Amino acid sequence: MEWCCLAVCIGSAAVLFALLARLIPAVQKSSFVVLMWHDFIIERLRDKFTQTTRPQRMLKAVQKNATKGNPDSAISAIDHFCKHSEWAMNVGDEKGSILDSVLSEVNPKTVLELGTYCGYSALRIARLLSPGSRLITLEFNPANAAIAKQIIAYAGLQDMITLVEGSSGDWIPKMKEQLGITTFDFVFLDHWKDRYVPDTKLLEECGLLRKGSVLLADNVICPGAPEYLKYIRNNPRYESRYYPAHLEYTKVEDGLEKSVYLG
Repeated sequence: MEWCCLAVCIGSAAVLFALLARLIPAVQKSSFVVLMWHDFIIERLRDKFTQTTRPQRMLKAVQKNATKGNPDSAISAIDHFCKHSEWAMNVGDEKGSILDSVLSEVNPKTVLELGTYCGYSALRIARLLSPGSRLITLEFNPANAAIAKQIIAYAGLQDMITLVEGSSGDWIPKMKEQLGITTFDFVFLDHWKDRYVPDTKLLEECGLLRKGSVLLADNVICPGAPEYLKYIRNNPRYESRYYPAHLEYTKVEDGLEKSVYLG
């Protein structure tokens, strides 16, 4: 009965959204409408009627559709899930290709990811790292971290990725002492947008950036990180470039900001 109700609710909402998008094309490109639709309407309906969470459903899709021990297969399974089943806040395939390109250009030995979520971008990063490199990914939400660990292990990259649970504000000052890090060659910012500026400053203050370190920030347009863009673009210690793209799996404008630390 509950599944029938879920199908009716989601189906009705989908028809309404499709009609609005057809009558008003701008609806598909409205960040507010798209995020409200995916994050507050659809997700809550599915969570309520299935008694599962989106990350749990994503894990199930990976286990069902991906080849165990194959990171690219796991990435493809997540992309398919997000395009055809339900949207999720991964960096996604379009921006993921930009991430791949920048990462290959930098060829880092030490990488920090702020915001693991379910491990999608950690997989994209780790599979491109050279032997002996380190990826530390930080996740504040314990439930998301638990799912990410399982997805990472299923993809066979658990020995390449160190997943740390906790807040960035607490962990960044402890990384040298507790994780044996000297500096990071590459930092991927994809956590709470209001933490981009304070965490960048904290990385600077703690001496975790060296001359040439590269910061790549996601979602700088949607949901948006205006204070970060203002800070990074007006700071003589950084040289920045913007990569236009779209919010993961949508037509909404978004982009990545790459910034090279000049020391």
